[in-house]
Order: sequence, then structure tokens, then C-alpha cells
Amino acid sequence: MREQPERPIFGPEDPRLDPPNPPEVSHARSLAKAISWRVVGTIDTLVLSFLILTFLAPLFGHDAGTHAETAQTATLIALTEVATKMLLYFLHERGWERLRWDVSVDEEGHRKDGPSRSGVKTATWRVMASLDTMVLALIFTGSLGTAVSIGGFEVITKLVLYYFHERAWAHIRWGIVAKPAEG
Repeated sequence: MREQPERPIFGPEDPRLDPPNPPEVSHARSLAKAISWRVVGTIDTLVLSFLILTFLAPLFGHDAGTHAETAQTATLIALTEVATKMLLYFLHERGWERLRWDVSVDEEGHRKDGPSRSGVKTATWRVMASLDTMVLALIFTGSLGTAVSIGGFEVITKLVLYYFHERAWAHIRWGIVAKPAEG
């Protein structure tokens, strides 16, 4: 009886993904994903920052001030994040494009990311993004406890939101370019 070869950990599971002609993800797709995620992420950060500054920050000795001042601080955190996270997300997306793990090709030759890939991408992105949020919250509040609270709660909300964002994009073919066979 012939043994089945082991599935690669970080390589293509489908022979059609092996070089020289794997489907490629365009830079435009990566940018569109970065923008769509940033809209979702910014709204989450704004709401979460406001709630934590209002209800938890006083427990850490941070006086966020009036509701208007709290809203202003939450807005500064969320809007600054737009720039930092767009850059970080684009770089994260391009880095993951280089890995061929848990990627398959459908009947029509289009690349398809699997659920495990989406899960691991979610985790690696969340580590990078939460650290970014904590640094920004520390800069704008001056309170380490408040910064860690915002970043900590964000881990929970954003893991769920990001996973569903990834799964939605896994069903969108736009920006995945099938390369013609050479020869």
C-alpha cells in the first residue's frame, strides 16, 4: 500500500498553487481589504475607547474629564489609528501573500483561503494591532492601565470582527489574478 505524503505546514496544499503559476493577490485587493477593515476597526476603537475612558479609566486614577473631552480623546486614538493601522495592515497582508499555507484553488482556478489560514492571520494581526492601539492610547491618555485596558478589550472585539472580515473576503474573487500557464 502506498503512503500518502504529509500535508505541508507552510506550503501549497494544491499542486496548482506550486510555482511557477500560482494565482496572485493584487496590491489593489490588499489595499481594498485594508480600507474595509480600517472602517470596521476604527468604529470599534472609537466606541471601545470612549466606553473604557468613561467607565474604567477612573479605576486606574485617570480622569478623562467631561464627556466631550473623553469623546475627543477617543476620537484622537481612533483617527490616529487610521494611519498607523492602514500601513501595518497592508504590510501584514503582503507578508501573508508570501505564505502558501492553507490555500487551495477552486474548480475555476481561483485561489481560496481556508479557515485555518484566516484564523492564524487573525491572531498575528491582532497581536500587531493591539500593541499599536496600546501605544497610541498610552500617548493620548498618559495612563498605562487605561492603555492596556483599551488594548485588552480590543483583542476580544477585534478577533471576532476580523475573523468574519477575513471569511467575507475569502468569498470575493476580485483582485485574485490567475496567471497563464507558461510554455
